[in-house]
Amino acid sequence: MTVEAVPRAGRKEWIGLAILALPTLLVALDIFVLLLALPHLSADLGADSTQQLWIMDIYGFMVAGFLVSMGTLGDRIGRRKLLMIGSAAFGAASLLAAFSTSPGMLILARVLLGIAGASLTPSTLALITTMFRDAKQRAMAISLWAGCFTLGAIIGPLLGGVMLEFFWWGSLFLIGVPVMVITLIFAPRVLPEFKDSRAGRLDLVSVLLSLVTTLPLVYGIKEFARDGWSLGAGTAFALGIVAGIVFVQRQRTLADPLLDVRLFTHGRFSAALLGLLAYSLIGGTVMLFMTQYFQAAQGMPPLRAGLGLLPGMAAATVAFGICPIIARHVRPAYVIGAGIIGVVAVLLTFSRLDPDSGTGVLIVGFAIFSFCGAPIVALGTDMVVGTVPPEKAGSAGALSQMSNEFGAALGVATLGTMGLAVYRNRVEDTLPAGLGEAEAGVAVDSVVGAAAVADGLSAQAGEALMGPAREAFTGGLHVVALVSAVMIALAGAFFVALMRHVPPLGQSAVEKDASPDDPGEREVGDTPTPPAADTGAGGDSVATRGAG
Repeated sequence: MTVEAVPRAGRKEWIGLAILALPTLLVALDIFVLLLALPHLSADLGADSTQQLWIMDIYGFMVAGFLVSMGTLGDRIGRRKLLMIGSAAFGAASLLAAFSTSPGMLILARVLLGIAGASLTPSTLALITTMFRDAKQRAMAISLWAGCFTLGAIIGPLLGGVMLEFFWWGSLFLIGVPVMVITLIFAPRVLPEFKDSRAGRLDLVSVLLSLVTTLPLVYGIKEFARDGWSLGAGTAFALGIVAGIVFVQRQRTLADPLLDVRLFTHGRFSAALLGLLAYSLIGGTVMLFMTQYFQAAQGMPPLRAGLGLLPGMAAATVAFGICPIIARHVRPAYVIGAGIIGVVAVLLTFSRLDPDSGTGVLIVGFAIFSFCGAPIVALGTDMVVGTVPPEKAGSAGALSQMSNEFGAALGVATLGTMGLAVYRNRVEDTLPAGLGEAEAGVAVDSVVGAAAVADGLSAQAGEALMGPAREAFTGGLHVVALVSAVMIALAGAFFVALMRHVPPLGQSAVEKDASPDDPGEREVGDTPTPPAADTGAGGDSVATRGAG
């Protein structure tokens, strides 16, 4: 059985990738600059604590809620068209946010930014699969695309700090306007259009069900992470689960479902999504504990704490460019497996830190952690979108991003809460005498609260409080690191066992599909030639046979 030759991308496609990188970079940058701007805009607009939380969280809620719908919509109306619509809407919402005059107006702008942002990621990722049909080039393109997220994390704090030094907080939102203008100008010239002409009308009931599934689940996770178990969080979980069951059942009965749930019967697709979910689950929690350790346990100011993460972000960016090259000669599962071994080694090292270890071990460790974790993000994403037929790439891209969104939120809610419980249990009986009831409550609530209380005490009293607090927080870090190491090790072992048969990028081999719906042999390696642009007709692939 031979593999059909696929066209290689040329200069136009690589220029197109640069255009696709702009909105991707902006989404990451927008998150990090807002963290710096929040104190300034809150003081200017008079936002209370609840409004501040909504200003921060509503963007993520909207992105998560609309990802699946937007991914499928792009497959139907055209991915380039949706990218341009989303870019125009993102630019307009950025202007609205920049010149907001009240907390409510800014929250509305963040809602619109989230909906527009949900259209950008699946559109860019799906267009990459259309432009880069060669397996080696596609993996490299996706790695560079994924690297834009970490690059945005590197640039965001630096750019935000500089702009807040000279301009008002609204200027940070204006960064998105010229980026979107450039995208709108050059997208029609260098990006191809692709849509599935065989797809039916968008099922609005399914869109509503996807929102009622996703939004309550994300809200419940965040509420649980913030305040622990409550009636509100439990109700949100229950509503999301019930709506999710109804959503899946409806997709099974529709001739043109919003999401083809049969894709999950394909082993490669599901394993890659699981790997992305597992890594994002521990990655976000590790970053959270690192920043708290820097600021509370080591007394670093916020900007220096943010800079402490930059070596890790830089290491990840480098790894994103290297791992696709290595995967041309070594099976991707083994590249990912080797990286997971490095991640586990770092987590085990973190589990033995003490309060006096200093920041150097964490900074270096996080750099190694990020470098070793890059293969699962880059190659895992490539497996997700490379496995499905071309007309389903938008949906696949949305699902890969959903894994990241849910993983990060779930990690903070579970692992973060676990570490916080260890801290509270250990610090409660070690508080120094003389603290008032309110001060003691704040100090027990979190190590950040303990640091804030210590700032208002004398040097001796502050150290008497922070000494036990550092010990307790480090104990929580130990538990989080150990549990994370076990979780990612198990996920990695499962992934390697299931995916070890996938050959190096660009090579082909006949294999048995893990899907029960596809008992026959198939080719792996290069992606099949897609249907003609704008038609969505033809084209055979693994998921075409395995999912319907």
